[in-house]
Amino acid sequence: MHCRRLRRWGTFSSWLALLVVAVGPAAAHGASLGGSRETVSIPAWLFLLTGGAAIGASFLLASLVTDRGLIRAIHGWRRTIPVPGERLLNGVLGLVGVFGLVFVLVVGFLGPQRGEFNAAVLLVWVGWWAGFTATTYLVGSTWRALNPWRTIAERLPSLDRSYPERLGAWPSVAGLLGLVWLEVVSPVADAPGVLATVVAGYSVFTLAGALAYSPEIWFETVDPISRVFRYYGRLAPFAREDGEIRLRIPGTALSETRLVDGLDEVGFVIALVWVTTYDGFVATPTWRSLADPLVSAGMPALVLYLLVLLAGFGLFLAVFVLGARYSRRLAGTYLTVAELTRQFAPPLLAIAAGYHLAHYLGYFLTQAPILAVTATTPLTLNVPWFVVSLPGWFGAISLASVLLGHILAIWAAHATAFDLFPGRLQAIRSQYPYTAVMVVYTMTSLWIVSQPTIKPPYV
Repeated sequence: MHCRRLRRWGTFSSWLALLVVAVGPAAAHGASLGGSRETVSIPAWLFLLTGGAAIGASFLLASLVTDRGLIRAIHGWRRTIPVPGERLLNGVLGLVGVFGLVFVLVVGFLGPQRGEFNAAVLLVWVGWWAGFTATTYLVGSTWRALNPWRTIAERLPSLDRSYPERLGAWPSVAGLLGLVWLEVVSPVADAPGVLATVVAGYSVFTLAGALAYSPEIWFETVDPISRVFRYYGRLAPFAREDGEIRLRIPGTALSETRLVDGLDEVGFVIALVWVTTYDGFVATPTWRSLADPLVSAGMPALVLYLLVLLAGFGLFLAVFVLGARYSRRLAGTYLTVAELTRQFAPPLLAIAAGYHLAHYLGYFLTQAPILAVTATTPLTLNVPWFVVSLPGWFGAISLASVLLGHILAIWAAHATAFDLFPGRLQAIRSQYPYTAVMVVYTMTSLWIVSQPTIKPPYV
């Protein structure tokens, strides 16, 4: 019975990969402030090989690496890194964060109103969301010290009201989905005045919440931005542990200590995986072809974008929970589905990080010089005379980012399984459904990365 089930899962994964990757010649893209960007051609064989390698690596890890001692040694490796003047450094980072917030507000309202040459717009999308976010999972998270809203809130009195425990992390899930929807349907990505207005509104709302419930509760539970960087930081090689800065093997912390405690926090992990996918999907010609008949039939575009955002999140969450049900059945464990979803959600963060890097690395490299030029005279129009072009082979880096994220996710889930289940075969069997789920997520990301970028239609 178990053998037949494993064969069905393997057949399903193989056919799924073939259906997703057999799309012919592709073109990788990066994010932009609007409109299409020049695409980078990727040969079909490379795209197919990447998809096949993802599946092959998944099954090899799940089947061959079964030495518990080796897994513990890898995940237990640590080196302490001394950081002299850490308190002073945190204070400097706090000031930098507040200065950045003021800079965005002032330059957004008073600077040139051409988004592609406005330093506030470039700082938010190029410097912060593309560049800084990448450092969070590639190096280590410094957002707690840099967070300007937390720096301000911790210096103001708090009402210390009781936070409704029944809400859990769901407000942060709604906040993350809402922010991404707003970024897609509004000109916040290329209209400086709109961006500054949104940042001002978010600042008022965030500070009000922190003052009502205390900064600790607000930024640890409710604020979606803080949760994004905290979760991404678990992938990084550098982290603060037990009051010290420690070096660890990247991704090993995804299977250690509690990161998610319930379906609400599982939902946030799934939302983080989904929004990176959604943000890329609505900027593809495929989405335009799907949206055209619905909008022509009279559906408001803003409603359509919201419905797809929510439906996609629900679908991604349902697929993950379904994987947990099959995992429980194949492993023959008394652990509940809820416990399995909680344990195996953190590894998905590696997939989200891999796709983020694939989607934004090229964007950052091409736009960072423009940010540097415009920041020198932020209140006057300063048009750079040069254009940074990426080489033709750069598209392979995007595919490699998605693939490496997938392999790291599989490894973290594999380590979690051997920590949860006493039997070797039990641990291996539990991973086949999750392998299939991760392949679905990864191949979806690969397909989106392969598409040319356009401006999301009707918004």
